[in-house]
This record gives sequence, structure tokens and C-alpha cells, in this order.
Amino acid sequence: MRNAFIDTIIDACSEREDIFILSGDAGLGVFDQFKEKHPDRFRNMGIAEQNTISFASGLALSGYKVFVYNIIPFLFYRCYEQVRNDICYQELPIVLVGVGSGITYAPMGMTHYSVEDIGLIQTLPNLVTISPMDPVEARAAAVYSLNSEKPVYIRLAKRGEPVIFNDSTFDITAPRIVRDGEWIAVVFHGSISDEVLEAYESLKNSGIAPLLVSVPTLQPLDAAGVISILSKVDHVVCVEEHFVNSGLGSMLARLKTEQSAQWGLTLMGVPYGFIHEVGNCEYLRSFYGISASEIIRTVTSISGAH
Repeated sequence: MRNAFIDTIIDACSEREDIFILSGDAGLGVFDQFKEKHPDRFRNMGIAEQNTISFASGLALSGYKVFVYNIIPFLFYRCYEQVRNDICYQELPIVLVGVGSGITYAPMGMTHYSVEDIGLIQTLPNLVTISPMDPVEARAAAVYSLNSEKPVYIRLAKRGEPVIFNDSTFDITAPRIVRDGEWIAVVFHGSISDEVLEAYESLKNSGIAPLLVSVPTLQPLDAAGVISILSKVDHVVCVEEHFVNSGLGSMLARLKTEQSAQWGLTLMGVPYGFIHEVGNCEYLRSFYGISASEIIRTVTSISGAH
């Protein structure tokens, strides 16, 4: 996903002279081609996250389309005040490109995880937030961000994610059905898609075919689109690599209450609390119950009670 996003931005530079990229001493190899062709439009700002955001704001006010690239905790957490005041309050069309969504960087520990960011973005008006599930959605997110007049935050993994749904004729701001199914829906976003798709294939082979719904744009949430799609089902399972109490699942819980939706809702995510377990991403997904096997168990259990 990361490379699909960055390559789309770099390709756009052949037609646009206003693109400026700032890096926080991260992903430097990804930008080698860009630095060679456009040395005057790239800066490695080093380990100075707050300064980087304010610098990006100054560039945006000068007419540049600025992309700020860093690992999510360093892109967003260390400089929340600058993102809030300098970017969102002024509604500057800066793109925050964060890598390492969820527990991508396991086993590096809590300093490098981003399991709270969706909760934080809900406190920031004007910040469009996109969490692509695969390279196709990542490219669509890049195109959207290039043309957006509002601040955009893109949360990406960097695990060589496979293409899930190779259809480029879709609206990245709307939820979309990626696999047809029946009375139960599995709703998700981001790189947990590989677990969801593995679970779907197994469930389908056993005679249970859930509706799979990707929700790439988390803010603003297309509430009408979500309600329309889920009106076909009796139960919704939301799966995400994020704290269960403050991510897409919590948004669905609010939406269900506000709209008096009749579907049941089961949330699957990282339990609220610091992650002290040590292991790679697959191990932590299994430990916290968001692996393919746990999705299969949850959907099968709900199906059996239907």
C-alpha cells in the first residue's frame, strides 16, 4: 500500500510543480527518485515533528501542496497541537501520510503502534481520514488527497498487502461491498483485510458467506452509505486493528443508536489498554482475537444462533 500511494504522488509531479514532500527522517529510500528529479521540493526535517507540521503549514500558505510522511506516532501524536491549530483550524490542504497503522511495527512496542489514532482524529474537525485496505484503495486515496482542498490523513501499513478488489471505478469516500454475502456483514478498514479475506474464503467453503464491506474513509463517515448497505443484514461484525473502544466500531455503535438500526453489532479490535505482549503482527493479532481464525469463530457462532 505504501509504495502504491507514494508512486501515485511521484507520478503526479510530472504534471504539477506545487507538490512538496517533507519527511521526518523516515522512508527515505522511498523518495530517492523524487529527490533526484525534484531536489528543491523535498526536505528531510529530521526528528523535529512539531516544527515539521508548522513548516508544512507555512509552505501550504505559500501555495504548495504539502505531503508530510512519517511513522504515525511521530507524524500525529507528538505534534497533536500543531496538527490541530496549524492545519485543521486553518483548514490547510496538507496531506499527512502515516505508515505503520495498527500494530504493523510489531514487535517494536507501544512507541511505534498506532491503535489510538482513529480516536484522536474524531476530535479534529476538517481532517478527512482514509484507511485503505489494499494498493487499489491506496492509489485512490492518493488521487483524492492530491485534489483535496481540506486536510487529509492517510493511514497506511507497509506489509506488502495484496490487492483485494481490483476495481478502480469507485468513490474512496464511500463504503463499498468487496464480497457479496447474506444476512451477516463483516465491516473493516485497513490492513486487517488480509485476515478478513482469509476468514471469508473459509466461511464460504463451509456454507456461510458474509457480506464484506470496506469503509476506507473514516472521517467524515458516509453514514447514509453505511446505513444503506447494512440495511440488508441482521448482524454486523466490525473488525479492526485499533482500540475497540474508539475506532470504526465505536462509530458504528453510535450510528446504530442514532439511526435506530435493527442489526446486531459485534466489535472485534484491540482491547483498551497498553500492549505489553511481545511478538510479531501475526502473533499479536492472534493474541488479541482479530486473526482470521477468530473471525471465523465469531461469525460461525453468530450464524449458529441465527
